[in-house]
Amino acid sequence: AVRILKTLDLKMDRTIRLGLWGGEEGGLVGSRNYVKERFADPETMSLKPEHAKLAAYFNFDNGTGRIRGIYLQNNDMLRPIFEAWLEPLKDLGATTVTMRNTGGTDHTSFDSVGLPGFQFIQDDVEYRSRSHHSNVDVYERLQRNDLMQASVVIATFAYHAAMRDGLMPRKPMP
Repeated sequence: AVRILKTLDLKMDRTIRLGLWGGEEGGLVGSRNYVKERFADPETMSLKPEHAKLAAYFNFDNGTGRIRGIYLQNNDMLRPIFEAWLEPLKDLGATTVTMRNTGGTDHTSFDSVGLPGFQFIQDDVEYRSRSHHSNVDVYERLQRNDLMQASVVIATFAYHAAMRDGLMPRKPMP
């Protein structure tokens, strides 16, 4: 996704950050610490200045597997926005916008302090098999076409979020 955006050399209104977390499976340790240091303490809900600036956090968690859509995290104000962003991607199979709230990935660290954090809906490819999170969970198991499709979807969402006139609609603070 970053290579796509860099190749296009687009001038964007906001900075796009790439986050690579450690400790997701051990309690979202990396993303929780990142959110607490930069945006808000989830225990006290003491907000830091950057909280008011973050447009959105998009999470791609399940390794290989085509993106089929995105979870709204119970924020239906985003439905028309995400549907418009997905419209040109229908031929790639990314069409679903669901009100559902999904958990267990790093986007919940952002969502827990009132920031727009989202997880993409992905095909489950070996996610619950004996290979995922094991010593045979290696680069060679990646599906090239799935990752190419996902890169286009993620680049599209990152670009649109960076180019919005205002911030993404936010749910009420927890």
